[in-house]
Amino acid sequence: MSDNTCNETAPASHLSGHTPRRRPVVAVIDGQGGGFGSVIIKELRLTFGDALEIWALGTNSSATAAMMKAKANRGATGENAVRVCLPKVDVVLGPIAVTWANAMMGEITPGLAEAVTSSAAPKILIPLAQEGVTLAGFVPEPLPHLVSEAIRHLALLACSPEH
Repeated sequence: MSDNTCNETAPASHLSGHTPRRRPVVAVIDGQGGGFGSVIIKELRLTFGDALEIWALGTNSSATAAMMKAKANRGATGENAVRVCLPKVDVVLGPIAVTWANAMMGEITPGLAEAVTSSAAPKILIPLAQEGVTLAGFVPEPLPHLVSEAIRHLALLACSPEH
C-alpha cells in the first residue's frame, strides 16, 4: 500500500492492546486452493513487512500450504484450528463467504462460520460472492483492488486510538 492512512510513526502494534514487543496477529482464512488468502498475505507482507504475525487458517491442507508459501508465520487447518486460533488473534481477514455455512463447495462448515462470526476480533471481509449470492450495493472490482481496500481498512484500524 503506497499511501499511508496515518502518519509514518503509527506502528502496526496499535492493532493490539498488548505491549509493543508482541506483534499483532492477523488471521487470514481461506479454503479451496488458498489463492485468495495467498494474495492477501503477499499484500500484507508488502505493506507491513514483519510488523505483523500472520496466521494462515485454511479449511483444507492445500489452502493452508498455499498461504504458508505466501509467507504466513504459522498455519493450521480445519474447523477446530479456526475455533482454537480466533480467540488469540487481533484481526481476521478473508472472503465474506467464510461467514456463510456450506460456502466454498461445503468447505465452510456451520461451526467454522459460527466461529468466525462470533469472534471478538475485528473482521475485514472481502466481498467475493461466488455462492449464488448477490451483494446489493457492491460494485464488482478486480481482486487486487479489493485486497488493497482491505489492507487500507487494516491500516485504519491500526491507527485508531481505541486499538
